[in-house]
Amino acid sequence: MQRVLSTVTLLGLLVATAAAFAITEHLKLQKSVLYGIQVSAGRTPQLHPGLPTVFSPVCNCRTNVARLGIRLRHADRVTVRIVDADGHTVATRVDDRLFRAHVAQHVVWDGRTDAGALVPDGVYRPSVTVGGHTFQFANKITVDTQPPKVLSAARLKPVLLAGPRRSVAIKYRFDGNAHALVYLGNRLVTVGRHPGADKIKWNGRRNGRALPAGKYVLSIGARDLAGNETPAAGRMHVTVVLRYIEVTPQRTAVRVRRPFRVRVETASKRYTWRLGKQHGSRRRKTLRLRAPGNPGTYHLVVTENGHSAAAVVRVHK
Repeated sequence: MQRVLSTVTLLGLLVATAAAFAITEHLKLQKSVLYGIQVSAGRTPQLHPGLPTVFSPVCNCRTNVARLGIRLRHADRVTVRIVDADGHTVATRVDDRLFRAHVAQHVVWDGRTDAGALVPDGVYRPSVTVGGHTFQFANKITVDTQPPKVLSAARLKPVLLAGPRRSVAIKYRFDGNAHALVYLGNRLVTVGRHPGADKIKWNGRRNGRALPAGKYVLSIGARDLAGNETPAAGRMHVTVVLRYIEVTPQRTAVRVRRPFRVRVETASKRYTWRLGKQHGSRRRKTLRLRAPGNPGTYHLVVTENGHSAAAVVRVHK
């Protein structure tokens, strides 16, 4: 009898273990009620796909909010909270609201508490409660309200000979990862493509139009991933001389009817020249000429597409 009872007890344990294992495996195979979860900066879905969710509630830009996209497999009542690094709730964005199944529901957080106060800069996470179960998102939401600082800015060449595919490079250094911004006056003229770069180029244009030759003061600022921009007072300035054609040397002394040469720099393939009664056109950078037969002071003028440069030629016996 004792052996029979032992056998029955052992069989019962085996059946219970098998049942528990089957239930556990079944629960593992059950799909989560939440799916298609997205967290991004900005009101537009995936404004910066693949980048961390960083936003600035004070930037007055497209990335001044965080956006959550939620889908449910089955209709249910949902509560969405934003929690800080310690797990404390700082804002409740949705409170026990019915979400339909398979329909994307969008929740926006403006970086403020329920009382309307701006939260401190830091890392936050979404917390979603569905059907009595709370899910903590792995996605981090970083609030950053500090504008980037420009530590240095300098042009690599003082003169820009403007033309197709011509530009001047400006080297800069920021206190963090940010896109470079180049202003002419208060007008933004170019934006850096890569936040980790250390140089940006300016092609001598504003609003797509070529500017006249002259001296221009550019202001260098920055825009970080959250959308914060360097204030005007924090930008650094560089001066660039814009030219379309240049002749060197600008003063030459030569005897009558003697040959001499100057160097002409331009992005154009061809330019024209005039010296006294002589004139012509050239393609090469080195312009070889012969001095006039009468002593005096002459002006050598080189021109391309309406832009001119001049040099003084003094002819003596």
